[in-house]
Amino acid sequence: MRPPAVAGQFYPSSPGELGRQLDELMPPAEEMPVVGGVVPHAGYIYSGRIAAMVHSRLPKRETYVILGPNHHGIGSPVALSRDSWRTPLGVVAADNELADLLAGSIIDHDESAHQHEHSIEVQIPFLQRRFGDDIKILAVSMGMQDEQTASEVGEEIARAALKLDRQCVVIASSDFTHYEPRDVARKVDSQIIESILNMDIPQIYSRVYRYNASSCGIGPIAAAITASRLLGANSGKLLSYGTSGDVSGDYSQVVGYGAIVFT
Repeated sequence: MRPPAVAGQFYPSSPGELGRQLDELMPPAEEMPVVGGVVPHAGYIYSGRIAAMVHSRLPKRETYVILGPNHHGIGSPVALSRDSWRTPLGVVAADNELADLLAGSIIDHDESAHQHEHSIEVQIPFLQRRFGDDIKILAVSMGMQDEQTASEVGEEIARAALKLDRQCVVIASSDFTHYEPRDVARKVDSQIIESILNMDIPQIYSRVYRYNASSCGIGPIAAAITASRLLGANSGKLLSYGTSGDVSGDYSQVVGYGAIVFT
């Protein structure tokens, strides 16, 4: 079982306090036919309200595939976890049937890639608060995020889901611009987000290079778009955008956060 690595840092370690915070962050559930999405992964006080915009729209599905960047560079370049994941709210099982169908693909099985990583972990309490523990996850950490790798990851996930006839949602965990003035962050992020809403992966990468964008999860985003398209999504919608400065009051060096769904 994978224990929580960032409880007490990115979110409360007390079940009661965590539950109360999630209830404050989450708007009333308004289910949409979401196939995939992009959700931020900073501390809840900074990005939790924006993350909750996506989580409150999610339909109940058997499995939630969560793709996150590997910030630590540990483990395989693209790695899934077969462990159950524990948070202060309980334990969520891995969808190992889905994982079995990914054996031999670009996606390795490597628990070490997940040991310290927060980008996937912080999404799980939102899912637990919405749906309880009667769900499964497939956690995939991406240290290698080039366009070809991301597209292949998305294709493999969709292929496995379709073969199993598994109803799932594919979530990309990513923040946008890091540590730039708010005006710069908003300008760059608007260009990247426009490409994401178009579900245009070559354009996303082109603009990332053109603007030297510091979004940390471009690979997971591209993989989620690829999988979402193959699973029937054809439209992207921006639910919310903000920056850390909206909370801290410091606009000199902000991080950008966006809530996006693919339907």
